[in-house]
Amino acid sequence: MSDTDDGHRASAIRKLNWRLMPFLMACFLVAYLDRSNISVAALTMNADLGLTTAMYGLAAGLFFVTYTVFEIPSNLALARVGARRWIARIMVSWGAVAALMCLVHAPWQLYGMRLLLGAAEAGFTPGVIYYLSLWYPARERGRAMSIFYIGATLASVVGLPISGALLGLDGVAGLAGWRWLFLVEGLPAMVLGLLVLLLLPETPRAARWLSDAEKGWLETSLAADAHGGGEAAPSHDWKPALRSGRVWALAAFWLLQAFGTIGVTLFMPLIVKGLSGQSNFLVSLLSALPFLLACVLMYLNGRSSDRMGERALHLGLPLLASGVLLAGSVWCAEAGATLGAYILLVLAVGLNWASTPVFWAATTDQLSGLAAAAGIALINAMAQFAGMGLPPLVGRIKDATGSYDAGILLIAAALAVGGLLGLKVAGRGRMGASSAVPAQA
Repeated sequence: MSDTDDGHRASAIRKLNWRLMPFLMACFLVAYLDRSNISVAALTMNADLGLTTAMYGLAAGLFFVTYTVFEIPSNLALARVGARRWIARIMVSWGAVAALMCLVHAPWQLYGMRLLLGAAEAGFTPGVIYYLSLWYPARERGRAMSIFYIGATLASVVGLPISGALLGLDGVAGLAGWRWLFLVEGLPAMVLGLLVLLLLPETPRAARWLSDAEKGWLETSLAADAHGGGEAAPSHDWKPALRSGRVWALAAFWLLQAFGTIGVTLFMPLIVKGLSGQSNFLVSLLSALPFLLACVLMYLNGRSSDRMGERALHLGLPLLASGVLLAGSVWCAEAGATLGAYILLVLAVGLNWASTPVFWAATTDQLSGLAAAAGIALINAMAQFAGMGLPPLVGRIKDATGSYDAGILLIAAALAVGGLLGLKVAGRGRMGASSAVPAQA
């Protein structure tokens, strides 16, 4: 790369990082908050609605049923009508549903609203990942994905304490605190959804804040990625992605990784409450700390992966370590070492999330064209099966045994297996070393 090209690369990536990423992080923060704030609401909502732990788990998991059903159609629609308009539609829809959850008065109503929330949000995360693949060249995506996913972990770092504070509004205007939580936290999504139409350009060519030279460098680099390794130009046919063994292997990894990001996240306040016995607000603060560590580890792991040009070790080792540490947390809790159990839980959650940006960087390294939209949606949809089945199962285990230990050990085993798979699923380990999904059927 010439000094001129290097200058265009640096200035273009710097502008993308400042112009796109803060806003997309904010959108993802709100998305993750609206899907997971039920975990804090459960501290008082369960008693108000007469929910057992199993019933709460069912409500938490139903979100992922409709999310999965509509995931691939939503992402294909995004690829055809444009990311900007479709992401705006998604955000306004889910924000309205999230706010209206404050009106539920019976378990069946909560179940119905969680189904609607999943349908409304379907396609957002894979849609943004696909959108970023249209802007960031392959060698820049690990760091870009880490920055984006920091938005999800910040939803817990910032959102859990805010949600805990909103529970303190109990009785204001005659509403329970958990109702205020849903109402207040649903509104930002609608506002941000409208701002998407104003702030997100569709492609680099449409970005007024990029110079012609920067646009040219981005388009050349993205085209080189699409034609890397000598494969044909990206096809407009999405079916090859669904027939690809590599896509299904990536989907299997993402499913196992989701045992931690979904299973632990949705029960974190309840687990910490059981460990500490502290007030709801302090529990929300303690529940946020693991996700603060996750922010740091995601950024460091994504940056290291980009710099070394290596995906497999950065993908598999953090998840394997997460599973081992999570099992160790259960052992410490059984031995009465509460502080040790909490420290290992914090480390396990941080390492679980650390693999996330590397995974999506490895995935978008290997997919292009409309196949990327379908493949990313399929992979993300597969992970939601963990969301469908795991929360009800963990809830049933807790009701039957009086403890979360067996459920946590199940999650730990899935993460360890996922870590081993991750060492293989990224190909031979270096970017460009593995075969991409064929452009043609």
